[in-house]
Amino acid sequence: MKVKDVPQDLKYYKDTIVRDVNYAVDENGEYKAVLSSGWDPKTEALDMAWDEIKEKCEEIAERVKRGESSPLEYHLARHIMSVKLMAKYTGLRRHTIRKHLKPKFFNQLDEETLSIYAKALRISVEELKTLPES
Repeated sequence: MKVKDVPQDLKYYKDTIVRDVNYAVDENGEYKAVLSSGWDPKTEALDMAWDEIKEKCEEIAERVKRGESSPLEYHLARHIMSVKLMAKYTGLRRHTIRKHLKPKFFNQLDEETLSIYAKALRISVEELKTLPES
């Protein structure tokens, strides 16, 4: 691919400084790193992945509303985080995090523990305790 042909689909990168690096041939026939704003096949794949994540989050949100799960499970799914990854971010044991996925235990959490989760998810404690409106 030539430098001028590197795709620049801005759907996911609009108004950000994030870009993909692609390698293309310049006018001298040498390979050169070129920034790209994305391309249609990648955008379509991302759309499909996000649709699947949104669907999973909607299912979890329904369980939270029925009192079968805690908002923590929703926020983990929304941020594409596993219990194992949350344990690494927070230093909490996986067993403890799994326990907090149950409303009975989540509702008893102190502010310090809620703050640990909120910080790892980069949201406020109030956001952690609720589901987004939609």
